[in-house]
Amino acid sequence: MQSPVLSSTFFLTLLMMIGLVFFIRASTKERIEVVRLAIAQSPQTAIDQLQQYFQQRSYYLVETDLAKNKQVFEGFVRPSIFLAVLLFVLAAVGCLCLGLVLSLLLPEWNPFVWVVVLLAPAASLFYWKKSSRLEQVSFKVESLAAGSDTSESSKDAVQSNQEQSCVTVMGHRDELASLQDVLKQQAVAFHLLD
Repeated sequence: MQSPVLSSTFFLTLLMMIGLVFFIRASTKERIEVVRLAIAQSPQTAIDQLQQYFQQRSYYLVETDLAKNKQVFEGFVRPSIFLAVLLFVLAAVGCLCLGLVLSLLLPEWNPFVWVVVLLAPAASLFYWKKSSRLEQVSFKVESLAAGSDTSESSKDAVQSNQEQSCVTVMGHRDELASLQDVLKQQAVAFHLLD
């Protein structure tokens, strides 16, 4: 092989490794979002249902503000075994590629460049330690006034004299998506505000 081909391949492999490191770091990032929902239930019914939902998801109540109808739950988030294995495989392939390029670029160091493959389990360990954490989810429930939302479903609920609540939930985006799926399965009429 020619030297320019090896050096450009090494440069591209190095860029790939940098991207891999950033991908591994991003896997542990907290993705906190806020969602506002209009639910066709009274505020007290919505509070009871949300409390039950979060307690079933192994969250426990840490703070309650009765004046604002706000509650904060906390729970331990377990890391994903699938993601830990995926990160290990990606890191192993990346390290193998780097080792191969280094063995071609530095043939005199050939026996020692393959040691870089031993770095692959560090990706899974890093993910496992950073992803195991306590996470908070909070929600605030308010009565939704008849004129506060102009969407069609809100108009229909008001015309049928059904009480509505505005629920503001702050938590991890996966937890919020799971909450919306459960509301759909339970046939609770809701829609996103904003």
